[in-house]
Amino acid sequence: MELIYQTDSYIKEFDAVITGIDAEQNGIFLNRTVFYPGGGGQPYDMGTLLADGKIYKVVKVAKGNLHIIEGELPSLDTEVRGVLDWDRRYKLMRTHTAMHILCGTVWRDYGASVTGGNMEPLEGRMDFEFERMQKKLVTEIEERINAEVAAARDLRVKILPREEAFAIPDLIRTKINLVPEGIPEIRTVEIVGLDLQADGGTHVANTREVGVLKITDYKSKGGINKRIYLQLVE
Repeated sequence: MELIYQTDSYIKEFDAVITGIDAEQNGIFLNRTVFYPGGGGQPYDMGTLLADGKIYKVVKVAKGNLHIIEGELPSLDTEVRGVLDWDRRYKLMRTHTAMHILCGTVWRDYGASVTGGNMEPLEGRMDFEFERMQKKLVTEIEERINAEVAAARDLRVKILPREEAFAIPDLIRTKINLVPEGIPEIRTVEIVGLDLQADGGTHVANTREVGVLKITDYKSKGGINKRIYLQLVE
């Protein structure tokens, strides 16, 4: 399967062919797709598929890039035209890049590892290993991440052989390496001059697209685990 979103997050429509059917989940497999199946804290994409003159709503994209749809399943080998819910996708792209800005800034300036995270369109949370967190520190972090947005840093995506990728220092920013064993190639996302890490999700091309960031809350999750809540100002 050609995963179009891995190399170009801005493609909104595509043509494909149905290569498999999962009647139990009411889903179809395609030979190529722009729909992200979710992972790394980023939710799956939604949208529509046009097949045999009918429009099918894509309500979920599951592991293995199974496109779960509403309505009666089209036939195997049917040609389809896919269209993303672009408004939702673009908000998630901005949000995911914002999370990398936060992660990269905290790692660079405070040396804190990520222990978890999640996101929805225009908001997210990320957990870090901080011994303590106070309002002054949070205010400082907010100022620094907005400075990175204003710096208009480009993002670069590469797909590297596994050995080459893991030779990059600090490629994995999470406390636990979540990259499965046996994957021969690793996708990396770089915010030029700030951050470089393994990542499978979709991102904007430049940090200026993210917009103003606001830390809406922070709390202790026990021990040295501290949670930061982030929101994008539309």
